[in-house]
Amino acid sequence: MKVMILAAGRGERLRPLTDSIPKPLVEIAGRTLLGRHLECLACAGFKHVVINVSHFAEKIMARFGDGSREGMRIEWSREAAPLETAGGIAQARALLGPEPFLLVNADIWCDYAFSTLSRFDLGKHLSHLVLVPNPAQHPAGDFSLENGIVGSAPSPRYTYAGIAVISPQLVAGIAAGSKAPLAPLWRAAAERGEVTGELYEGHWSDVGNPGRLSALEARLKKTP
Repeated sequence: MKVMILAAGRGERLRPLTDSIPKPLVEIAGRTLLGRHLECLACAGFKHVVINVSHFAEKIMARFGDGSREGMRIEWSREAAPLETAGGIAQARALLGPEPFLLVNADIWCDYAFSTLSRFDLGKHLSHLVLVPNPAQHPAGDFSLENGIVGSAPSPRYTYAGIAVISPQLVAGIAAGSKAPLAPLWRAAAERGEVTGELYEGHWSDVGNPGRLSALEARLKKTP
């Protein structure tokens, strides 16, 4: 299975840090967010990664090159301006191919075992989402989850973790170069019963602003 890492965002909420450093190269406990993802993915057996880039693209590409240092192959999907999630996937369609792939947000920190998804079979479904208990900054959650099926029930609701297995068919209607979010496509597919999910209750953090970044750093200093 191929992997796509979403790394094209501007990182507005992390400014002024991201005025000079692209968000994927922000360091936590001595490792960049993107570098840690690549290390974990390589250990889990993934060998082919597609990464979309836009803001400070050259800095990110220069840091990781073709992926040979990480023991994998990296292909880069460049965007003149960020195309959001669905638009980024559509832009990288030729690199990803026709088979389901693992999608990972660059701006999360977690100890989720990616190996559990390396041979995940979507069957007739369009996506499988990893969900987490709602963090303080997102108490309303994104989706409901019942018997492994993702839906839109009012409760209980959980937050999308930034990890999913996706069929390219989910974005079949998005033209390359178009700017489009992924959440509406997921909600529509969930209404049709085409999205499965799982709840992950291990260590997870959305590194979305300086406060969360500092809190994660403090936690990691206390916890091996």
